[in-house]
Amino acid sequence: MSSPEFSPQVAEQAVHWLIEMQGGGFSPRQQQEWQRWLEAHSEHQRAWEHIQRVNQRLRGVSSPLAHAALGAPRSPGRRRALKALLLLGVGSATGLALQRNHTLVPLLADYRSPVGEQRRLALEDGSRLHLNTASSVDVRFDGQQRLIHLLEGELLVHSAVDSRPLRILTAQGLLQPQAGRVSVRQMPEHTRVAAFDSTVSLAPRAFQGQSMRLLAGQQTRFSDSAQGPVQALDKNSAAWVDGMLVAAHIRLGDFLAELARYRRGQLNCAPQVADLLISGSYPLADSERILDVLEVALPVRVRRFTRYWVTVQARA
Repeated sequence: MSSPEFSPQVAEQAVHWLIEMQGGGFSPRQQQEWQRWLEAHSEHQRAWEHIQRVNQRLRGVSSPLAHAALGAPRSPGRRRALKALLLLGVGSATGLALQRNHTLVPLLADYRSPVGEQRRLALEDGSRLHLNTASSVDVRFDGQQRLIHLLEGELLVHSAVDSRPLRILTAQGLLQPQAGRVSVRQMPEHTRVAAFDSTVSLAPRAFQGQSMRLLAGQQTRFSDSAQGPVQALDKNSAAWVDGMLVAAHIRLGDFLAELARYRRGQLNCAPQVADLLISGSYPLADSERILDVLEVALPVRVRRFTRYWVTVQARA
């Protein structure tokens, strides 16, 4: 099988722009941003041309789902359906890569939060669920259990008292918190869990049926093959619930890697400045402002090639 002409990430960007255009109300500012994205790289142009051909082919499909999605994709559900159809239509190696990376599953999740935003939900049992940037969950409550399946991203749940156990499923295992607050983050190869004021029972796949207990004020991580050390809780790790990113004397490279979760595109850090230390509290609603502050606080320069390709490097 030949290599794709563009990456799955660029394919998703092209689909995003097509959906925005077809959703109505495409503003002059959006038009300019799309034009900058298109002209930023030849890979973007190839992806855009291809996704338009896919869109045209889908309009000839007799499927009711395709007709409903393509008709007027303004509601979130119809937008998700259109995006799923377009990504499936990419085909060849790119389409297979998207499926291997489970890209389509979060698109059809019960609840999602877009990049750069947080979402608050009240569940039917009285629990409060917070979704961080680019996160998605399925929620299944029945007479025996309350199940939250974290498909991607990060959640914080303040679970209510209920006779049914609350369970949180991730790619690496199952968690069962008691009433209280617990946060869970799905990483590419492991799960992070932090117990704020709740005791959490963990059943990682690596334990082969055995479980461990995480006490309030503790955090840990586990993968398919191992469990990390139990550590004291980093209380700043849930600052995102209040729309803040808190840094306490951490490396600039690590700070920018975290900030990148809240932005579309690439946010890079030059090796020469990666070990600089930074502290402070930063509002996540304006990541551009955070980058501006870095130039004042540190000997760095923020170089913006496009809105979607930014590099922080040493100041000349």
